[in-house]
Amino acid sequence: MLQTVWVSSPGRWTLRELACHRGGKHTRWKCRFVRTIIQHPCQRHDTKRPGKVRMLKKIQICLCFFFVSGILYEISLLSGCFFSYVPMSKHFLTPEQVLNLGKSIIFLETTERLEPPPLVSCSVESAARIYQDRPIILFMKGLTNDTALDLNSSYAAFSLLSSMKNVFIFPLQMEIVFQETPLLQWYNQVVPEQEKNWVHVSSDASRLALIWKYGGIYMDTDVISIRPIPEESFLAAQKSRFSSNGIFGFPAHHKFIWDCMENFVLKYNGNIWGNQGPFLMTRMLKTICNLTDFKGTEDHRCQNISFLNPQRFYPIPYPAWGRYYQVWDKSPNFNHSYALHLWNFMNHNRKAVVAGSNTLAEKLYKAYCPTTYEDLIQNADLRDFTQSEDVA
Repeated sequence: MLQTVWVSSPGRWTLRELACHRGGKHTRWKCRFVRTIIQHPCQRHDTKRPGKVRMLKKIQICLCFFFVSGILYEISLLSGCFFSYVPMSKHFLTPEQVLNLGKSIIFLETTERLEPPPLVSCSVESAARIYQDRPIILFMKGLTNDTALDLNSSYAAFSLLSSMKNVFIFPLQMEIVFQETPLLQWYNQVVPEQEKNWVHVSSDASRLALIWKYGGIYMDTDVISIRPIPEESFLAAQKSRFSSNGIFGFPAHHKFIWDCMENFVLKYNGNIWGNQGPFLMTRMLKTICNLTDFKGTEDHRCQNISFLNPQRFYPIPYPAWGRYYQVWDKSPNFNHSYALHLWNFMNHNRKAVVAGSNTLAEKLYKAYCPTTYEDLIQNADLRDFTQSEDVA
């Protein structure tokens, strides 16, 4: 028969379901052994060996400390305080580890260039300043796992952005991004060299896959953040009844994004610019919403998706994009905006922010990406100095 012994209070043992029969030496031995335990309970302190007891206590305290520290560290990985704990060790994290933290702000560079221009740097920096408790990720197609990204990098923008505690720069590996999405079959069949809009099409696809897998907010690299976006599931209206795909946000595995990926493949036409981008978002939104014109600055809502007013991101419409590079008598306050899209695709003449020009864009740089602006001034001074040396 089984014997059960348990502690009911410190220093006291209780015996339960013990059957001691007189027959058999083996059984009688067990009974005597249990009685001995009951009559002579173990002492909590060994007075004969106080040194060993104190040592054991110290070991227990140390183990408890490391255990609690481990729990706190795990909690920090799932919260905004993660960035204040490991500002440097972030370079050893993988894209999946960072994306799994949740609520990332995602930027994409689908060209092969490795030196982000000032507008890209400003976009990433402004997001890092506005969303200090969220990971800001720049995926770059030209980057490889062998490319060293550190503060001594020969690329100035890398040094600038990498020094920000919540900014991460990773290679864009589309063959991995498209795994477990409807886009993988399309990607395996398409021939990039034969696609005239491949830079844009591949970006359109990548942003959908990343947001579907991990959730968060996607932003174009010509979007300057000026205040937090309060919505979780949203599309940005470029104008009434027409959606942009330059900025949008959804939680992971949202049905609308999955449907967009399926439609991307079903209606694919790489020869039409925007067919897989803003036109895709618009036609998919129309399948679930009755789109109407905006009146004033109100937003529209359809099912669980907010369709945000053009004033939120496009207060200066694309026909007037050049106004960002003009001097204003009185600068607008953009009180109804969360971010500003500077329409870089329209900027075929490659207008840029010039230090001291007093344009609207320069004022935005000063206010929302001051580190990028300071670097811009230093580079301008260096060019002026070099040119004066050449003339002399």
